[in-house]
Amino acid sequence: MTTYSAKNWINGAFVSSASLGISINPATYERIGEYPDDGGAAAGSAIEAASRAFRSTAWAHDAELRAKVLDQMALAIERNRDLLIDILSLENGKVRGEAALEADGAPSKLRYWAAMARTEAGRAMQPRPGSLSIVLRQPMGVAGVIVPWNSPIILAVRSFAPALAAGCTVVIKMPGQAAQIASVLAETLAEPSDLPNGVINIFVESGSDGAALLVESADVPTISFTGSTKTGVAISAVGARRMKRFGLELGGKAPMIVFDDADMEPMLPVLEKALTVFAGQFCMTGSRLLVQEVVYDTVRDRLAGRLRNVRVGPASDPKSNMGPLIDKPNVERVDKIVQDAVNAGAKAIVRGGPITDGPLANGAFFRPALLEVSDTSLPIVQQETFGPVLTIQRFCEETDAIALANDSEYGLSASVWTRDLDRALRVAQALEVGSVFVNDWAKVYDSTEEGGFMLSGLGRLNGAAALDDFIEYKHVALKPGRSGNPHQVSGK
Repeated sequence: MTTYSAKNWINGAFVSSASLGISINPATYERIGEYPDDGGAAAGSAIEAASRAFRSTAWAHDAELRAKVLDQMALAIERNRDLLIDILSLENGKVRGEAALEADGAPSKLRYWAAMARTEAGRAMQPRPGSLSIVLRQPMGVAGVIVPWNSPIILAVRSFAPALAAGCTVVIKMPGQAAQIASVLAETLAEPSDLPNGVINIFVESGSDGAALLVESADVPTISFTGSTKTGVAISAVGARRMKRFGLELGGKAPMIVFDDADMEPMLPVLEKALTVFAGQFCMTGSRLLVQEVVYDTVRDRLAGRLRNVRVGPASDPKSNMGPLIDKPNVERVDKIVQDAVNAGAKAIVRGGPITDGPLANGAFFRPALLEVSDTSLPIVQQETFGPVLTIQRFCEETDAIALANDSEYGLSASVWTRDLDRALRVAQALEVGSVFVNDWAKVYDSTEEGGFMLSGLGRLNGAAALDDFIEYKHVALKPGRSGNPHQVSGK
């Protein structure tokens, strides 16, 4: 079996460390390689390189260079598509179609931000006669990007591309569970010939020393973080001491609301995928199903049948519908959440759980679960599970559905299933979430803002608003006076 040796990418060079971590295939638990695991030292070197690149290269001042490099990165990812899909499937456990979905989403994001770099502009105005004001939008400096393991390629690109477009240099921390993916991505992003050394740096760590340095450093004024709400709150508290800018996409507990006029046949496969894509390890995973009384039994029973038939298996098997969780500790964690919910009164329609015998027993596999609930205060309803576990609950009226959906500290996304357009729009406006998908799920586009309400985050990714995490506004006031009036006093 091929083994890999990941490297950090710092100041244009690929470097390792005396301290090494081990990479595994979550489907088999076989060792697939090693990676440098000295996050604190790597982060320090990366911050230094990024700071130097920001001060001494043309990057912050040359929008055309930035656009050119982002376009070159998009081409590089397309050239290396198959390799990226292979390593995503191997180390991340994604079935091949889902790995392809992730890899194929990156080039368009890079091209979108290349276009935004070319069109980025401040503004000018004449607030009073004889006065001229210019508002500049300037890059903040070094941007720290902290990436989770669940979709490491697309979530890295989603954060660093707008940072680069804005003129920032970046330091990206990738988790140890995605070390080999990080290394292949770094090799791919290093291909553009016009990229100055130090503009983009990537390091890997199993712990949090390097991430902590990014958050604490006075040389990193802005952080883009995707991960848990708990961690997002903690790093925000630390960064507040330096008035640091944060863009945070955090946890979710996405409700899927099914009204009695929903189109059942196209809906059920989407509800299934809303739970099983990335094995439920996705911030927008559909984890709360709210169904109107009239169709409740039909939806519950038919969806249960579909979930029982989900073929769980490795990415190497083209018949697999859902891959493993990222590791066995997460299998144990999710199984305990399900058992605690059953003990607290939830009814297991489909119990799901770990696969403990047969050829898949060595891997981190977990069959999807469907739990019927009536008490919205249960932890299984209120807390993010980050695994393929779905609760189902009935409602009577539209107002009941809205109240149940909004009974949460999270507000990342939701979906609404109805043929009544007026109802869809009413409910979408009433839901306290950042994205609402009508008769669909997780339709995210490069040009539309994505982010959450409440404990689901701060700021927006994708769309023009994503630049706000990486720019400062500067007002330059001038008093040129008025032409043809030599006696006029400027500004009066």
